[in-house]
Amino acid sequence: MSKETIWLAIGFFGQGLFFMRWVVQWISSERKKKSEIPVLFWFFSLIGGMITLVYAIYRVDPVFIMAQSFGLVVYFRNIYFIYFNKK
Repeated sequence: MSKETIWLAIGFFGQGLFFMRWVVQWISSERKKKSEIPVLFWFFSLIGGMITLVYAIYRVDPVFIMAQSFGLVVYFRNIYFIYFNKK
């Protein structure tokens, strides 16, 4: 397996995890019959975003790097609110 094939697999894996966040959100909303963003949504966002960012850095794609970097801040912040900012 070539280096390029491995990196493509990493990129697709990251995007697959990132996509799963929408599946999780959709299933959760269907079950509750209202719009719902479950905690798992944020974890899929964070992990998928991190892997996709690594791929974007490998590709040296400044647009993709910037978009994923900003997203990671949002995902980390939401997880922080869920677990560490309880009053």
